[in-house]
Amino acid sequence: MASDDSQSGVGAAAEDEPRTEAELLDRAREYAATVDLGVDLDDVSWEVSRRAKRRAGAAVYHPADESVTIRLTWAAYRSFGWDEFTDVIRHELVHAWEFLEHGESGHGERFRAMADSVGASRHCPSFSVPRLQLLCTATGCDWTVDRFKASKTVREPEKHRCGACGSRYVVEHVDTGERWRTTLGYEGARERIGDDW
Repeated sequence: MASDDSQSGVGAAAEDEPRTEAELLDRAREYAATVDLGVDLDDVSWEVSRRAKRRAGAAVYHPADESVTIRLTWAAYRSFGWDEFTDVIRHELVHAWEFLEHGESGHGERFRAMADSVGASRHCPSFSVPRLQLLCTATGCDWTVDRFKASKTVREPEKHRCGACGSRYVVEHVDTGERWRTTLGYEGARERIGDDW
C-alpha cells in the first residue's frame, strides 16, 4: 500500500523524486529498463519494504517459477535520495541476473564483473547508523567493523581479533561511547546503558 510522506513521518522529497512507495516502484521499473543487463524484466517483480533496518534492497529468487522479487527499502531510499538509490537498484538487478541465469547469486567474481559493467557497487551500502563498532587497538591499524546487534564478537571480544592485523580490539557503543574488551566489560556496559541500548 502506498503511503505519502505526511503519513510516514519523513521529510519531503526533492521536487522530481518519488514521494510515495507506488511512485518509487514505478520509477524503479522504468530505471531498470535502462540498465543493460539482459534481464527479462517480465521475470522480475518489485515491492517496497518498511521492515528492513539495514539492507537497502534485496533480491529474492523463486526457483519454482524462476522469477525474482526485488525488494527496495523505503527508509534507505528516503535516506539516500533517488540519485544515490539508483546504485541499489543496479546492485539488485545484478543479483536478479545471476539468479535468472545461474540459479544462484552472491558477491563473488561473476557478480563483481557484471556489477562493474553496469556501474553498480559490489555491496549495497548500509543506510542505518550502527549501534556498535569494533575498533583495533594496535597503533597504525585503522580496522573498524560496524555491528548492529550484540553478536559473539561484541559479547566476547577477548575471544576474537582484529581482521586486519590480528591484534585485540575494543567494542564501542556508538550512542554512549561506552567501551569494553571482555565479556565482563560487555555485561557491565550493557547494565550501565540500560534502556538506551
